[in-house]
Amino acid sequence: MTDLIVQLIARSGYLGIFLLMALENIFPPIPSEIIMGLGGIAVAHGKMGMVPLIVAGTLGTTAGNYAWYALGRHFGVAPLRPVVARWGRWMTVEWHDVERLHAFFQRHGEWVVFVFRFMPAFRTIVSLPAGMACMPRWRFCLWTTAGAAIWNTLLAWAGWYLGARFRVLEAWFGPASMAIMVAIAVVYAWRVVTWKPRDR
Repeated sequence: MTDLIVQLIARSGYLGIFLLMALENIFPPIPSEIIMGLGGIAVAHGKMGMVPLIVAGTLGTTAGNYAWYALGRHFGVAPLRPVVARWGRWMTVEWHDVERLHAFFQRHGEWVVFVFRFMPAFRTIVSLPAGMACMPRWRFCLWTTAGAAIWNTLLAWAGWYLGARFRVLEAWFGPASMAIMVAIAVVYAWRVVTWKPRDR
């Protein structure tokens, strides 16, 4: 995976960064940590500029997230009702839970979108309920871009700082992301085992 990212960045430059970051947010297994970290290394070697790198990465992040936002806005919340009715047991939610979360997102969606930009897995998924809640497009793009700019700057700076020792960055972020994913899986399994429906 890393070698393919290196080749695309080397051939396509900032456009490659933009495309990779957009894909990372549509297809989460592509790691943003590696993409921006390698971009930071390119800056350290004089092959890229830090500001254009962050701009390209942030625009790509926003574009990828907007795809999920547009999907949620197009379909809305209503199509979820039969899904929840059939699969609520495994989703550990009931319809009134969906309505409550929808109302919460309508009130506090901006800071949720911003904060979740720093969280593995959730940073992409959060765009879907933002669209379902019909958050104004300019607010969604503003808060997504703000959070992404900070996160991408940290990753690019880490790559620049570590330089050729980028494997240190990859070795740290990989296990950290995996630990968070495992914790999420454990919490989900616990909810499935202990969940009892309230609706009759």
